[in-house]
Amino acid sequence: MSERHIHMAGHVTERHITRAGQGGDRDVFEYALLRVVPRVERGECVNAGVVVYCRARGYLGARTHLDEARLLALDPAADVAGVRAALAAIERTCAGGEQAGQAAGDDAGRRYRWLVAPRSAIVQPGPVHTGLTADPAAETERLLHLLVR
Repeated sequence: MSERHIHMAGHVTERHITRAGQGGDRDVFEYALLRVVPRVERGECVNAGVVVYCRARGYLGARTHLDEARLLALDPAADVAGVRAALAAIERTCAGGEQAGQAAGDDAGRRYRWLVAPRSAIVQPGPVHTGLTADPAAETERLLHLLVR
């Protein structure tokens, strides 16, 4: 199924609509960037990771990469060790099990919603986006390289 859209310039584009069970081997996933905002009042940020959730595959994962030079360019007094600890805690929460702490008993969806809830802290989630993937773990790596590194 597709929809036709005519843009202001007269161009016709098609957008394919995928319904449940029609995506072939691909499933819907959600993701949010993890941003480090060292001085909240200034609003400047550095992308430092991505959290990916695919309900159909029972996948929740996070990959992080902190560019210390960028962070310190925004705030020379930034607590690099504290930021690294917060990012590591997010990865542990995604992994689940005992290492997830109080979230250990929560299912992947509940842990994801908690991680992407807006907050005013140094490490913040960005807006949630969606896509289709056949391999959520590979998608996590792809997004990390595309949007963070």
